[in-house]
Amino acid sequence: MRPINIDTIRMVEEKARRIRENIISMLGQAGSGHTGGSLSAADIVACLYFWEMNLDPQQPHWPDRDRFVLSKGHAAPVLYAALAEKGFFPEEWLQTLRKLGSPLQGHPDMRKLAGVEASTGSLGQGISWAVGMALAARLDKKSYRVYALLGDGELEEGMVWEATMAAAHYKLDNLVLIIDYNGLQIDGPISEVMSPEPIGEKFAAFGCHVVEIDGHNIAEIMAALNAARQTKGCPTAIVARTTKGKGCSFMENRVEWHGVAPKPDEVERALAELRS
Repeated sequence: MRPINIDTIRMVEEKARRIRENIISMLGQAGSGHTGGSLSAADIVACLYFWEMNLDPQQPHWPDRDRFVLSKGHAAPVLYAALAEKGFFPEEWLQTLRKLGSPLQGHPDMRKLAGVEASTGSLGQGISWAVGMALAARLDKKSYRVYALLGDGELEEGMVWEATMAAAHYKLDNLVLIIDYNGLQIDGPISEVMSPEPIGEKFAAFGCHVVEIDGHNIAEIMAALNAARQTKGCPTAIVARTTKGKGCSFMENRVEWHGVAPKPDEVERALAELRS
C-alpha cells in the first residue's frame, strides 16, 4: 500500500488542476478535439501519474515500468497534459495538438510519442491491449502493473466484456480497469443510447473485484488503487463516478462538450475558473 496524507492529496489536486488548464489551452489552440471526457478524467490520471505508477520519464521504455492504456483514446488531451507535466516532453509541445506533423495527434500514437503505451481510438480495443500487457508481465516474471482507463459509453463495445472475461479467467491481479463513469457519450446519456448499467454489477459478474468511488475525490481514488494492490487472484475494476467537463461550470454535464473545443472567449472563461 502507498501512504495517503493531506500533503500528497493537495499535490495531486494541484497536478489535476494544471492538467485541466493545459487541456483547455491546447484544445483552444487546436480548435478541435474532445473536451468533456478529457476534463472528467483529469483527477484519475493525475493520481496515476503523480502518485500510483512507477515511471521514469528519462527511460520511457524501461522494461519494469508500469503501463497506462488510454482505452478511451479520444480523450488524448488528458494523457498528453499528464505526460508533459511528468516531464516526458516539453510543455510547449501541447500547443501543437492536432497540427500536421505533430506527435500529438487527435488519438495517441505510440510510434510518435514516448510515454504512449498503446495507439488507441477504436473503442473497446485498449482494454485488450492492457490484458495482453498484464499477461506479458506474468510470462516475463515482471512485477509491473497495468492500468486501463475506459469510457462508460465504450462499455457498449462487446470486446470490452470479452477482454474482461479473459482477465478474470487468467486471474490478472496486476491489471486495474478504471471506468470514467460520467454518464454521457457523443449522442446523449448512456442510459438512452445503449445502457451498459448497472456497471459495477456487470464487472463483478465477469469476475472482477469492484470498487465504486467518486472519481473527483483524490483520497477515494488513492484508496481504491491501494485496494487494487491488495487484491489477489482477479483484476480490479474501479467504477469512478465523474462529471463531464469537470472544473468548468459552463461545460459540466453538457453532452455538447463531448467533441467540441472551446473558442477563445471560452478558453479565457474556463482558465479563469480553474485558476480561481
